[in-house]
Amino acid sequence: MEGYLVVLITVPVDRGEELADFIVENKLGACVNLVPEVRSTYWWKGKVERDREALLVVKTSAGKFRELKEKVKEVHPYTVPEIIALPIVAGNEDYLKWIEESLE
Repeated sequence: MEGYLVVLITVPVDRGEELADFIVENKLGACVNLVPEVRSTYWWKGKVERDREALLVVKTSAGKFRELKEKVKEVHPYTVPEIIALPIVAGNEDYLKWIEESLE
């Protein structure tokens, strides 16, 4: 088995379910948890911005990350979307196997 990742993606609140469905239907992620609202504070074009966003928590394989990133960028409404991957260093082996099988 290859490595596994948790990928964090922020999206406008009203686009969270749509993007989660897109990821799962295209087998880019085995599972997406949708946190319906987070408050984000960030620098953009020289000033501090504050927004309400949804947070997608995607479970996928390391081998799928590049495709996930590229396809999400194609449909994401932001100019510079947050798409960051964190390695899963340990986990329930049955769950990790399920991730792999779900992406085939």
